[in-house]
Amino acid sequence: MARTAPPSVPPPPGPASRGSLSLHRAYLRSPLGLLRLGQLVMGAAFWVTVAAHKYEGAAHFALFAAVLVWLLTLALFGLSLLGRWALVPWLGSRWLLTNLVHDLVLGVGLYAAATGIMGYKAGRKSYCNLPGYSQRCLYGAYLSASICGGIAACLYLFSGLYCLSRRCRDQRDIV
Repeated sequence: MARTAPPSVPPPPGPASRGSLSLHRAYLRSPLGLLRLGQLVMGAAFWVTVAAHKYEGAAHFALFAAVLVWLLTLALFGLSLLGRWALVPWLGSRWLLTNLVHDLVLGVGLYAAATGIMGYKAGRKSYCNLPGYSQRCLYGAYLSASICGGIAACLYLFSGLYCLSRRCRDQRDIV
C-alpha cells in the first residue's frame, strides 16, 4: 500500500476558550457560600436518611422535594463557586434575584413541607420506640430526617434573608 503524504494545510483552529476555570474564593468565604455548604450537607443528610429506609405515601413527595432542591442548590453553588453565572441565559444577569427566589420559595417552602411530612410520619411511628418492640422501627429515621429538614429550611431562610438584605441595599452581586 502506498502511504499518503501528510496534509500541507494545518487543521482549522478550535473555538476560542472562555478563559480558565478558577475558584471564586471570595464567594466561598462569604456568608452565602458558607450557608450553601451547610444547605448541601443538611439536604444530603435529609434525603439519604429517607432513601436509606423504607418509606411510603407522602414520604415520596418529601424525598422528591429534597432531591430537587438539593440538585438546584448544587447547581447554584457550582456556578457561583466558578464565577460562571453569566453563562446561564436570562438568570445570569439577575443572579442575586435568582438566589433569593430559590432560597425563599423553593428552599424554605419545599423543605418546610418535607419536614412537616417527616415529622408527622415520625409522630405516627412513635409507638415503636417502646422497649420490647420487636419489629423494625422507622421512628428514628423519620425523626432524624425531620430534624435535618428543619435545619436545612432555616439555612435557606437565612441565605434568603441575606440575599434580600443585599438587594435592599442596591447591591447586585452575591458577594
